[in-house]
Amino acid sequence: MKFIPALEHAFVANQNSENAFAMAKYMRNNFSFFGIKTENRRRIFKEIWKQNKKEVTENAREIALELYSKPQREFHYCAIEILIKELKGNYKKDDIQNIEKLIVTNTWWDSVDTIAKYILGEYLLEFPLETKNIIARFSKSENMWLNRSAILFQLNYKQKTNFELLKVECNKHKMSKEFFIQKAIGWALREYAKTNPEAVKIFVANNNLMPLSTKEALKNIK
Repeated sequence: MKFIPALEHAFVANQNSENAFAMAKYMRNNFSFFGIKTENRRRIFKEIWKQNKKEVTENAREIALELYSKPQREFHYCAIEILIKELKGNYKKDDIQNIEKLIVTNTWWDSVDTIAKYILGEYLLEFPLETKNIIARFSKSENMWLNRSAILFQLNYKQKTNFELLKVECNKHKMSKEFFIQKAIGWALREYAKTNPEAVKIFVANNNLMPLSTKEALKNIK
């Protein structure tokens, strides 16, 4: 395979130690960075992807998992972007195993939120009969990031949102003291409020959510 060595070579050639320090600090030193800012990272990545398009398309899952196993955060972003593009409309039922692995590996809000919205969400649109069991399993997990994903996976659904399911998830976790869970509840409700603000107002009024969740849910409702 040529794609990963080419990408690694380009990232090393463009690394910036000052940026890397600041980026790692922003992520609470959970990850190391090459220090390549998003716009430049995507430019480099897309050019090498274009040069190796056939290889990436034919091996998207394997390439993404290998990139995700590397320490630098820029590789993780590239892995997620490959899966978003290459798997849309082409998911296999057993892809949920890798989706779950990505959510619980190298975890932080930036990766989890993107995976939940654009990968888990798309997967469940393609396999809607899997939704009930998968979301129930994620929701009762002791892993907070799986809980957050169960709340957020419908962010892109708009009119397709299963509001009954969203309400169940919000109520299940509404007493959580985790910032990322309280925020997720508010974010998911705020997003659905763009489609049905009255339903969100009624739900919030009747369900005693945490103050942060309430504030976020009603932020854009007049």
